[in-house]
Amino acid sequence: MNRIRAGGYSGRGIHGEVVEELGQRIVGGRLAEGETIDVVALEAELDISKTVVREALRVLKAKGLVDARQKRGTFVQPRSEWRLLDPDVIRWQFGGRADTQFLDDLAEVRGIFEPASARLAAVRHDEGDIAAMERALELMSAAAAGRGNAVEADLAFHRALLASTHNELLTRMEVVLEAGLAARDVLVHGAVEDDDPTPAHAAVLDAIRDRDPDRAADAASALLAKSLLDLDRARSSATQQEGP
Repeated sequence: MNRIRAGGYSGRGIHGEVVEELGQRIVGGRLAEGETIDVVALEAELDISKTVVREALRVLKAKGLVDARQKRGTFVQPRSEWRLLDPDVIRWQFGGRADTQFLDDLAEVRGIFEPASARLAAVRHDEGDIAAMERALELMSAAAAGRGNAVEADLAFHRALLASTHNELLTRMEVVLEAGLAARDVLVHGAVEDDDPTPAHAAVLDAIRDRDPDRAADAASALLAKSLLDLDRARSSATQQEGP
């Protein structure tokens, strides 16, 4: 197949690779809102069958990125129709860059539900929840010392925190966090030196373990404040590197 780049769907065969390619083109703006997708040209460009294109477009339609009408064909939907909480749509928004507005939106959403989640976790957690957060902290500490993946450790902690609420809807918020945190952490951990996030996360865990809801919520808020500070530092570093 020609011109298909590896991505999140790379392990799903040709069909998945086409989904990945078209998703990136749409969310990245190379296929503009309202633009009609020339299926025949796409088949020739990517050297794929009509069936593969149709299957890929069916997936993208389910994500709200495209729609089809008689006489008009398949076209790109306006952003207002996208399933913005879809993990792939979130991931595609970055496309190798930091989407500033999305990161700001993510910070606001986290500020709403993470302190509340920590408060619930302090009341509802069980031993398994504490063990999961402790394992994540161990991974985080190792990553800070250069022996592991900082992004995966961060995600593991926040998934465990949400699971500790024993609220199914809050647990599902990991869909919002995972792709967004991954993109944010890549930016921060690549630009902010001498940053060990372990103590700030450990403060959240300590309060949850002690079953202190108020302290847990305060620690989560402090963690978010640190996250925003790190993001601002990373942005400042990126601006300085770009120069005038």
